[in-house]
Amino acid sequence: MRIAAIGDVCGQPGLLTLEKNLRLLRRQEGVHFIVVNGENASMRGITPKQARWIFDAGADVITLGNHAYAQRSICDYLDDGDPIIRPHNLAPQLAGTGFCHVDHNGVDICVINLLGRLNMDFRTSDPFETADRLLKQEKADIFLVDFHAEATSEKKALGYFLDGRVSAVWGTHTHVQTADERILPQGTGFLTDAGMTGAQESVIGVKYQQSVSYFRGELGPRFESSDLDCALLGAIFDIDEKTGRCQKVQRVNIR
Repeated sequence: MRIAAIGDVCGQPGLLTLEKNLRLLRRQEGVHFIVVNGENASMRGITPKQARWIFDAGADVITLGNHAYAQRSICDYLDDGDPIIRPHNLAPQLAGTGFCHVDHNGVDICVINLLGRLNMDFRTSDPFETADRLLKQEKADIFLVDFHAEATSEKKALGYFLDGRVSAVWGTHTHVQTADERILPQGTGFLTDAGMTGAQESVIGVKYQQSVSYFRGELGPRFESSDLDCALLGAIFDIDEKTGRCQKVQRVNIR
């Protein structure tokens, strides 16, 4: 089975890029199942309308991250039953859940969303313990993990921690695609960061002029999304449905 993981969709340019390219990716690469990180569809957070836009573009599951609740209108939608998940190691009383099962032609696919703690300044429980507990609780043919985290070290450590227990682990949040796609020793596909879907001529999606001004300590307007040199970034994992092991990983960069 070919499974695509699409990096953070950033602003309306990212949504338009996804809409233009996602079904094309499915056709050209023979992709069967698609997971899209949508937590920056509003630049900070996602609305129900934007979630439906991502599903209509061809996503099977939407994952989120540290901005999961930045748009409060999403809270009720997270409990409506659509396969949109927020990090599982957030407080359990918050809206939504951190994993979902999807039946794809008789194959049970479990998608898990986790949030990192290193340099994130966010109140979460241990993602390693959370993942360990969940994998002991749930059964599936294929387990997929979107780890929304800042530090490459934490992302890679979780990959090795889950090696052989899940089919694929990829990182999101930093918006810059890494070039370290590989299959870990026990058969788990891994990529430190899937990258960003949106304007590549930007600073992680923001107009670069505004970001430069911010880092120079200047006062400026609220950040706006760039729409220059848009691309869809992510990865494709080839998974053996019988063993759950990854056979191949390739990066995706569609302009």
